[in-house]
Amino acid sequence: MADYYFKMDDMAVGYQGKTLIHDINIGIDKGEIVTLIGPNGSGKSTILKSITKQLKLIGGKVFFDDTSLQEMSYKELSSNMAVVLTERIKTELMTCHEIVATGRYPYTGRLGILTPEDEQIVDEAMKAVHAEDLGNRDFNAISDGQKQRVLLARAICQEPEIIVLDEPTSFLDVRYKLELLAILERMARKKHITVIMSLHEIDLAQKVSDKIICVKGDTIAHYGKPEEVFKEDTIRSLYEIDNGSFDPVFGSIELPKIEGEPEVFVISSGGSGIPIYRQLQKEHIPFAAGILYKNDIDYQLARLLAVEVITEEPFRQISDETFARAVEVMKKCKRVIVTDVPVGECNKRIEELIKLAK
Repeated sequence: MADYYFKMDDMAVGYQGKTLIHDINIGIDKGEIVTLIGPNGSGKSTILKSITKQLKLIGGKVFFDDTSLQEMSYKELSSNMAVVLTERIKTELMTCHEIVATGRYPYTGRLGILTPEDEQIVDEAMKAVHAEDLGNRDFNAISDGQKQRVLLARAICQEPEIIVLDEPTSFLDVRYKLELLAILERMARKKHITVIMSLHEIDLAQKVSDKIICVKGDTIAHYGKPEEVFKEDTIRSLYEIDNGSFDPVFGSIELPKIEGEPEVFVISSGGSGIPIYRQLQKEHIPFAAGILYKNDIDYQLARLLAVEVITEEPFRQISDETFARAVEVMKKCKRVIVTDVPVGECNKRIEELIKLAK
């Protein structure tokens, strides 16, 4: 394996000496965001606990900047790696500020006394996650979402080289999910901090990650860039989706198309058909769509939701055969919906199709 900042070399992980996942060989560059995805119970958390020394490796080695993780003391590790796992920490009468301040303990003496500089780092970390108003509140009295932000602030406070997070977006609403991932992205890009995390939201994983690790079965199913991993067949297989589909363009999971003879024919382009497709699906109405070029954004969703899509190759004029098929399908439908379709030289026959629909 080439020289990487963080690497797993023939790593095997599991519990009580029993191997759950083996032959893990993954190299991560400094400043990369690497996300583990996969079904519940696939072993994502087990991998994260193993690379943070919370679980003993069953086999293989983990290297941190050419130093074996097994040879690092916990103090050395805590100075270089911050960890945010899903388990809820138990505290007694600790404020949120005090929780965040524990992130500075690897840098203090035995008494754990923070310097003014340490206090400033604590304040900046809380501000970074929009938790400054929580400083004096009892950690046990705040919501799960607020706790997640406080724990992230504690991790930031450690000023780590690597941050490991297990489902960090759990308990967060949409706004704070986006803010949290934006924070992690800034840490990776500006401070070159390596981020290793697990996510359930594959649409967010696709957008924020440099590399994706697909965990399924007793080995790593796939590892690579998002554009290499997020393919319809790969995601369907990973999550065993048999009652819907994955759209790699939108990064979304789609419900199965409504089967049957199409009752509605949709003439659209450039995204104007997308809300109509979704509404028809909600109303359980089978529909057809066309004429769509295969590079049209409407086509990407229509191919998943429509009973039939009449298509033409990009940058070509609509052929007689394609036009005839569109007319044939349209005439069998009970209703035609026409959106504001821009017409140019290539698709000028759309105007003819619209006239026939009236």
